[in-house]
Amino acid sequence: MSNTIQWFPGHMHKARKEIEEVLPKVDVIIEVLDARIPFSSENPLIKTFREKSNKPVVKVLNKRDLADPEMTQLWIAHLEKEQGVKAIAITTENVNEVHQIMELCRKLAPNREDMGKNIRTMIMGIPNVGKSTIINTLAGRSVAVTGNQPAVTRQQQRINLQNGIVLSDTPGILWPKVENPHSGFRLAATGAVKDTAMDYVDVAFFTIEYLAQAYPELIKARYDLDDDLPESDIEMMEAIGRKRGCLKAGGRVDLHKASEILINELRNGTLGRITMERPEMITQELIDVAVEAERKAEEKAKQKEERRKRYLRNKR
Repeated sequence: MSNTIQWFPGHMHKARKEIEEVLPKVDVIIEVLDARIPFSSENPLIKTFREKSNKPVVKVLNKRDLADPEMTQLWIAHLEKEQGVKAIAITTENVNEVHQIMELCRKLAPNREDMGKNIRTMIMGIPNVGKSTIINTLAGRSVAVTGNQPAVTRQQQRINLQNGIVLSDTPGILWPKVENPHSGFRLAATGAVKDTAMDYVDVAFFTIEYLAQAYPELIKARYDLDDDLPESDIEMMEAIGRKRGCLKAGGRVDLHKASEILINELRNGTLGRITMERPEMITQELIDVAVEAERKAEEKAKQKEERRKRYLRNKR
């Protein structure tokens, strides 16, 4: 898989600079993640910001109602192994769950309240994780633009929640390049990047291969497939296409239509409660990414040395 997402519009570059300027005055970072992809929806830039400023963070696993509850608990335990991190799983359908975020902020910055000062928080997250809906719920009014589209928030704003907490909102920012190809596919499958950023069929093939291994019963039940699922991703997508009548002239399966059905039913929860990654999977993927990066660096160094030798030979 060579599909690497590079999606860094100008407003995101501007947002990064603004965040770096404001961060020294922040007490607690709130990072909103997608509970279905807690690693892939983490932004390495935010980790960099935190390491520079040594700020505590509340990691909010939003859309828990779409994720596998058992996997969500595993992820919370995994995330909280890191010092200064508290994690919570919520759905914006439940107002009380959203307000629990503020209680965690108070626990991470008790000294501010003791001094009678507002706790200054900054909420961050990649596009389309539900950040704006969370802000509006916390504020009790519509202060942030919402929409089921990536990158709706375009500028930073400061909101006094009138409860001892001040919230700075930031635009959803993706990092300049998603190095892990698996993460790229998961971000596309869950709708964190615009559908034009990657090929629907490629994303569906990646998705069905994972689902067949991790959630075979959900796939069989939803698409009325036999006990023995087809072995390859393309055969599975063709089987889904035939079941849903996605046929072209001559009875051939329209893979693009079948792919749209699969991805949309994953996104809206019709397929069931699904988590697209597990902590142990990510550990191996990060090793693979590091090995690949080293291979590329060695290849680049080798090419550079060959060019140097050619240059010296030509000078003689």
